[in-house]
Amino acid sequence: MQELTKQELHNLGMNIVGKKLQEMGYEFVAINSELKKHPQFVLYKKGEPTIFVLVKTTNNIQSPQEYDVLWMETFKEHAKNQNAKVWYAGIGIANAESIELPVFKDQPYYIAFDDFIKF
Repeated sequence: MQELTKQELHNLGMNIVGKKLQEMGYEFVAINSELKKHPQFVLYKKGEPTIFVLVKTTNNIQSPQEYDVLWMETFKEHAKNQNAKVWYAGIGIANAESIELPVFKDQPYYIAFDDFIKF
């Protein structure tokens, strides 16, 4: 069995978030799936301000929505200068057999993602 790399785990989280955003009726102005490059999604919907979506994928399914407050404040300031809103998506993905094990390619996994934190 082959363990997912950090980039592959991040891409899996991005796919989950992207599908949800499409279901919500948003258009993607830009998508950046590179690790540690933000925002991951820039969204457009007629009549609404631009939205920057930050995606963080972790193997912590207990509290995947935790984030670095100082970093978020800095990013929120950047978004404000762009007249944009910020949404944060914390995605927890863990091995379905045991959360102690890594997530493997082509093996079952759990997803913990309730909703976006909107700033």
